[in-house]
Amino acid sequence: MAQDRRKVGSVAYQEAGVGYFAKRSLKRHAAFWSLWSLGVAAVISGDFYGWNLGLGAGGFGGLLIANIVIVVMYYGLCFSIAEMSPALPHTGGAYSFARSAMGPWGGFITGLAENMEYVITPAVVVGAMGLLMQAIVQSLFSVKGDPWWNSPVTWFIVFYIVFVAINIRGIVATMRFTVVINALALGILAIFFLSVIFSGKLDFNLLFNIPPDAGQTSFLPHGIAGIFPAIPFAIWFYLAIEELPLAAEESHDPKKDIPRATLWGITTLVITGALIFLLNPAVGGGAKALGTSGTPLFDGFKAVFGDTAGAAVLALIGLVGLIASFFTIIYAYGRNTYSLSRAGYFPHFLSLTHPKLKTPHIALIAGGVVGLALAILVYQLGLAGGLVAGQIVGALLYMAVFGAVISYAMQCLSFILLRRRLPNINRPYRSPIGQWGAGIAGVIAVISLISLYANEAYRPGVVGTLVYFVIGIIYFALVGRNRLVLSPEEEFALTLGEHGHPETEGYGTTHVAEIKA
Repeated sequence: MAQDRRKVGSVAYQEAGVGYFAKRSLKRHAAFWSLWSLGVAAVISGDFYGWNLGLGAGGFGGLLIANIVIVVMYYGLCFSIAEMSPALPHTGGAYSFARSAMGPWGGFITGLAENMEYVITPAVVVGAMGLLMQAIVQSLFSVKGDPWWNSPVTWFIVFYIVFVAINIRGIVATMRFTVVINALALGILAIFFLSVIFSGKLDFNLLFNIPPDAGQTSFLPHGIAGIFPAIPFAIWFYLAIEELPLAAEESHDPKKDIPRATLWGITTLVITGALIFLLNPAVGGGAKALGTSGTPLFDGFKAVFGDTAGAAVLALIGLVGLIASFFTIIYAYGRNTYSLSRAGYFPHFLSLTHPKLKTPHIALIAGGVVGLALAILVYQLGLAGGLVAGQIVGALLYMAVFGAVISYAMQCLSFILLRRRLPNINRPYRSPIGQWGAGIAGVIAVISLISLYANEAYRPGVVGTLVYFVIGIIYFALVGRNRLVLSPEEEFALTLGEHGHPETEGYGTTHVAEIKA
């Protein structure tokens, strides 16, 4: 690495030559359908589990109102991302947007929040995967007790090893697997929707079977106050759709395909989310039973087909929905970690890519180790604390949402600031709802962050995540800010958009002397 250095404000940069980036190169492969599948697959597990805990928190009405508000937030966010991602086509995604809009501190805070979201979210998903696999094996093979080979922890380890390894295999294998697993997940949901509709067991009265608190109604059994603890579970329907900009440097045509894939992706998820929300609790034990379930889709299949081997087989097939999100969010934390490391915000070694496969293998493994450790820790602490399976998943879910909503608020603010501070950069797509749309989405994100503290049962995990967040900021203040590198994201910000376009300029071409800001 070249040693030319320059102090810019409170941070210091060093110029990186071609050799630095040669060890950190990616391969372009993704097109529209791959990107659409990446976005939908990252989120689709939200239809399979997790969201249902919002029924217990706010009842059907509370979760419905929360969901409407959150859909408004996500459309505001996605329109903003659709404009920013082709204008700043970097793997950094949210960090890249905030870096150009708010400087290195804004970029780091946004990138760290998103990194926490993407590292914690696979831990949430693998928690559900482990619990579901345990239930399926018990049902199919009449396994009694909790043998080590069928414990959730064993399944956590197996899933992380297998799907981190597939991600390391390369972008071609990753995108092909994503397209297939996404199609299977959507197919399973379609089978479930049709089976419920034509089962003769559909009863919408079950949506309102949660006994109301004193003075409340069956629609809002916990009153208006129940809406706020339901918000994080409504977010779970759509969390991670915003990962698509992370694929910018691996996309053939990011300026065209990422905006389209983002907007089509969120619309797909709104449709599937609405159907699962209406149909899953309308069979079996209804909203009351589903509100604490760790395997809601499996419970739905059992309600339609009975507690038979056939239902277990369908649930086993339905596991692909969880795998889809688990696999694609592993991709997300790998690219997010890679971009922050390549720019020096995280230790540089994390951004090294495999010499032959051109994937950020060290970042993928490191994030997997942290996520696996977190999943095991929260699972064991949950059991020790007497939590049921659904509550353990819910605790992890709240932790993931903490990082997500911080990054959402920062991205919406970035959109507004970029419109004002860099009005002349090329914007191949422009948001039809502009700064007002981003502003409304940002306000909802802040309210969502506050709502995380409304559920006392999950508050310790949120506080623990906040502590980790503060530790990350301290690291940057003491170490990271003095080790920054002129990566494409930094080049773009420091040259006011004149450099830092990897699809046309390549890497390592801007010199320290060209810095303008």
